[in-house]
Amino acid sequence: MTHDIRPALPSDVPAVKAVIDAAFTHYIERIGLVPSPMEADHGANVAAGRVFVAGDPVVGLVVVIPEADHLYLDTVAVHPDAQGTGLGRALLDWVDARARELGLAEVRLLTNAMMWENQKLYERYGYELVERRADGPYDRMHYRKRLNSPPIG
Repeated sequence: MTHDIRPALPSDVPAVKAVIDAAFTHYIERIGLVPSPMEADHGANVAAGRVFVAGDPVVGLVVVIPEADHLYLDTVAVHPDAQGTGLGRALLDWVDARARELGLAEVRLLTNAMMWENQKLYERYGYELVERRADGPYDRMHYRKRLNSPPIG
């Protein structure tokens, strides 16, 4: 299955919110607070060109922020109905390609320490744990992936 990934349009904002909410709602009880991607200003992120979506209707997305020395992967979300289709892998591969396209040699991200599934996923895709740090109410695991080698797969 191919997954076309394109920049989000203003008309995609409700779908972006719906996918993020569907992907993250089940974590609220586990971590005891609303995951930060659910509280993001999706309209502002779309307007800033940070959101890229897949599917028609939208079933997956990434929010990326280019920094001076790395691409920050702020959010990756796949609607539960589309999990297991390879979309998550396609989105992570797209992020690697985007970083290379921008001339950046590293991707960084963080995830909540209570989101064990995400930690296993990121490590499987070549991310290494850099540090665990409390940020206000959040206990976060910070990861990086160096892109000086070809993609795994």
